Amino acid sequence: MHITDIETFVVGVPDNAPGGRYFIFVKLTTDGGVTGWGEAYGASFGPKAMAAMIEDVASRHLAGHNPHNVEAFFRRCYSSGFTQRPDLSMMGCYSALEMACWDIVGKEAGKPVHALIGGRVHEALRSYTYLYPADGPIYPDETSGKTVYNDPDLAAENAVRWVEQGFTAVKFDPAGPYTQYDPHQPLLTDIELSAAMVKAVRAAVGTRADILFGTHGQFTPSGAARMARAIEPYDPLWFEEPVPPDMPEAMAEFAAKTSIPVATGERLTTKYEFARLLALDAAQIVQPNCGRSGGIWETKKIAALAEVHHALVAPHCYCGPMVAAANIQVAASTPNFLILEAIKDWGGFHAELLKKPLKLEDGYTIIPDEPGLGVEPDEAVLRAHPYDGDKLHLGMAATPVQP
Repeated sequence: MHITDIETFVVGVPDNAPGGRYFIFVKLTTDGGVTGWGEAYGASFGPKAMAAMIEDVASRHLAGHNPHNVEAFFRRCYSSGFTQRPDLSMMGCYSALEMACWDIVGKEAGKPVHALIGGRVHEALRSYTYLYPADGPIYPDETSGKTVYNDPDLAAENAVRWVEQGFTAVKFDPAGPYTQYDPHQPLLTDIELSAAMVKAVRAAVGTRADILFGTHGQFTPSGAARMARAIEPYDPLWFEEPVPPDMPEAMAEFAAKTSIPVATGERLTTKYEFARLLALDAAQIVQPNCGRSGGIWETKKIAALAEVHHALVAPHCYCGPMVAAANIQVAASTPNFLILEAIKDWGGFHAELLKKPLKLEDGYTIIPDEPGLGVEPDEAVLRAHPYDGDKLHLGMAATPVQP
């Protein structure tokens, strides 16, 4: 068996649908006509460039090869061009192709991927969602400027809505702007608002749900510590990415100053970056994204490294349903799994993209038992929603924070 064909799809996400501006999917086909699907969590380059890079990586390092041999495929990509170091863009390309290989391997074996990488250890996967409105636009009261990220009452009301649907954890990002000039010291107004938001949500949900405090590497270690002191009384389950991901030593400095567990990893790739993070005691919860971290097998290795350090795994997913499917397969077979990031209840556009949508019941994602990744994209829907722009998947403010 060997790979013969590759096709990429850049799918535009409708306005007010969460997950980013677009999703980048890849379809592989073998000489026997078996297809496998993957998805890249792109970052540094535009969608057309990312799609071209994926195709280049496939033609150089995968075409003509057996999709079972993911270890050799990893070494070819990791060493490509005399590199042998974590490269976020290369690993985004590799991750999409690697999960597509696993989809093929599972289909050939007639088994779900989790059965091939250790077997199921969880019957369903505890999940969380951001405080997205259940229906309608993400920011429901734009005329007043109020959102679930800056208004305590809206946040509390929204949190209760999701908890009543069965979720036992919710996440939100009230800590202020993140910019190209970070890290910065938080403004006192941002600390005050964050504390008010967390307090309101805790009062609304009580002990029915954990609070996940989201940030995006905004702060210096001392600035993050000031923020943490303000929210510690409300016992968040984690403080996410308190400092930028480039210096895990700085994250370790912060981790030593707070009782709140540190979660991080969406901007990290390969076992090497996660190993350094864990060796420094910089995080207690790791958040690999299978569309960037190195795919399914590399993420299993990251989970094993975390297990050695008594750290837990909470896969990240701010992208499309194929990354979600890969995350689910890894989580299902990971003993130190903590919680899975869901996009609402996996409905909306995420459901439209699949022939059989992912399922969430009472706050738990149901693990598919179908062969491979357990889901199959609807090509007609993918082709009907092309993204023709040139923007990046996510962005940051271009000006520094001013007091």
